[in-house]
Amino acid sequence: MNDLTNLQSEPFPAIIFPTPGQTMRRRTLAHWGFLLGAGVLLILLAAALLAPLLAPYDPYQQDLVHRLVNPVWYADGTWSHPLGTDGLGRDYLSRLLYGGRISLLIGVTAMSISALIGSSLGIAAGYFGGRVDTVVSFMITTRLALPVILVALAIVALVGGSLPMVIMVLGLLIWDRFAVVMRSSTQQLRSADFISAAQATGCSTLRIILRELLPNIMNNLIVIATLAMSRAILLEAALSYLGMGVQPPLPSWGLMIAEGKEFMFFTPWLIVIPGTVLFLMVLSINLMGDGIRDITAPEERS
Repeated sequence: MNDLTNLQSEPFPAIIFPTPGQTMRRRTLAHWGFLLGAGVLLILLAAALLAPLLAPYDPYQQDLVHRLVNPVWYADGTWSHPLGTDGLGRDYLSRLLYGGRISLLIGVTAMSISALIGSSLGIAAGYFGGRVDTVVSFMITTRLALPVILVALAIVALVGGSLPMVIMVLGLLIWDRFAVVMRSSTQQLRSADFISAAQATGCSTLRIILRELLPNIMNNLIVIATLAMSRAILLEAALSYLGMGVQPPLPSWGLMIAEGKEFMFFTPWLIVIPGTVLFLMVLSINLMGDGIRDITAPEERS
């Protein structure tokens, strides 16, 4: 009896629930794919940003006396050129570092342009519906019917290849995923209670979209942005490989692969090195996008 009385008199320990920040941190640290992708991408980003400090030579400097020098893992390799030199004697490590700047610049800029276009169209179609939705759906269908690489090749062939032109063409051609996902997400939320409450209090349409709707679909936007960024990097590499993208002597990874293909049977590392780095960058971006999707909305994953 005394034990029961003492048990009833003792207070029960308080239940402490984790804060949203702690929950997000726990999910992030437990997702190995996101951590791996973020780590690799940070290394590549730091190498690209610090290229002027890390590059041992000028990426445009030619030295025909020391052309096609093998990397250090070959018997005749030298540490003066750790990754060797290309067909014109340019240091391959320096061109690889500066090529990362080109790829990241094109990926981020083209993704930003396409995100602005596609998100605006998708949110407008999903929120207003009716004729706006019909017009936007027709634009999306028309865009999906056009093969991106062929249209980009035709435009660049007519106008001329250059870095600003490649960025503009890719930004105007890869907005379809943003439009489709934002339209679907907006349609699911436009009848939600918090949207109806904001409309009942007299909030403007712009305020409702920016303050109520957009924060609730931001995770989907971030995931599509990572996919669009990796897609833009691959498309730029393909255009540069075909000679319609970034023009020499800019050190683009796709252009480096194109320049090394004539030596591929004797010096395969001219293709393997930029191809491997391009693969790692695209893979890390995709791993980050998938990780963000898991971390921000794990209950919707099957």
